[in-house]
Amino acid sequence: MLKSLDIYGQRNTLKIVVALNLLLVGTASLLYTNRLVEKLEAREESSVRLYAKALFNVYNQDANEDLTFITKEIIFANKANHVPTIIVDEKDVVIVDNLEFEAGISKEEKEQEVASELAEMKAEHKPIVMEREDNSLAFIYYHNSSLLLQLRFFPYVQLAVMITLGFLAYLAFSSARRAEQNRVWVGLAKETAHQLGTPLSSLMAWVEYFRTDPAVDGSITDEIEKDVKRLETIAARFSSIGSIPTLKSENISETVLQFIAYLEKRISTKVKMHVENFLVDGKEVKINKLLFEWVIENICKNAVDAMSGVGSLTIRLLPLPNNEIAIDITDTGKGISKKNLQKVFNPGYSTKKRGWGLGLTLAKRIIEEYHDGRLFVKNSEVGRGTTFRILLKENVVNEGVVVKGEKTVKSA
Repeated sequence: MLKSLDIYGQRNTLKIVVALNLLLVGTASLLYTNRLVEKLEAREESSVRLYAKALFNVYNQDANEDLTFITKEIIFANKANHVPTIIVDEKDVVIVDNLEFEAGISKEEKEQEVASELAEMKAEHKPIVMEREDNSLAFIYYHNSSLLLQLRFFPYVQLAVMITLGFLAYLAFSSARRAEQNRVWVGLAKETAHQLGTPLSSLMAWVEYFRTDPAVDGSITDEIEKDVKRLETIAARFSSIGSIPTLKSENISETVLQFIAYLEKRISTKVKMHVENFLVDGKEVKINKLLFEWVIENICKNAVDAMSGVGSLTIRLLPLPNNEIAIDITDTGKGISKKNLQKVFNPGYSTKKRGWGLGLTLAKRIIEEYHDGRLFVKNSEVGRGTTFRILLKENVVNEGVVVKGEKTVKSA
């Protein structure tokens, strides 16, 4: 059964709430604006009908009357509310229009512009059909006013602005929260290192005391000393969290082989550990050895837990293009489901009944922030196992010519 503290599980809930609110406000704004647009469209259509009716009434009263004032100003005195209109007869001949033209335009250019506008109007609206005094039909075409066009796009602009502001607020909130989390983790790590200091000093004194006692088996004292030194290493790791670690060029193959040899004696004897090294001799990487070994330990121990203490654990060191080195850690455990693949590095995620679920989170941070590398799940299949991959940049010091064969470390 999956158990997870999910310390930051509310983050996803907050995202959903914010997204739903934005969607709700955007939808409400869009619906309301659409209603206004529909009303304004109906009003403009009514105005165009009134314009045409007034025009024909005046025209029929006196065919020689100058209609310029009517065509330009009868309906919309304000240029911002102007509705461009063209009235044609049954043969598509223009009777009159209220279009605005640049000063000095020629008659041919005017006719071309009117024809172009008429084609656009036909595509935009169905014509308003009116019967003239001589029982012939007139067809009225028109554009929407600029106000209506602006109003139609307003909710989308408003929604875009709201999304942008929401995104910027989320980034600011996330940045502040991460900074606070980092301070908590750093404080906890350093306090842990400090608390370990006193009992470690005492344990070292007891080791020296036992060495002077001939009745105590020396091999037992040696093993106790190894574990005490191991605790000192752990304390040093915690102490280095939050500080910029010192990176040294290390032989990556030797580092991994030595640490796996140490680790295999301290895990279940039913887990067979294998190291397959395909790197050439002398491949070096700039690492902080204490922190890097911590990463390997975290991944391996998680793998052992995933196998319930029984199975096979394989560590492969592989050369990649662009001077990269890959370290693949593959177990034969229960695997990770697709829905949980994105959660494995989240703080608080754990499949164990005990533990805080911070191991892989810290491992990823150590590799990516301190070593400028990458740590990710290369592949996983439920019931068959998981492969974690570490990518590091090679520190090119010298070029080896001898390729190591496969080397296997088996547990006793």
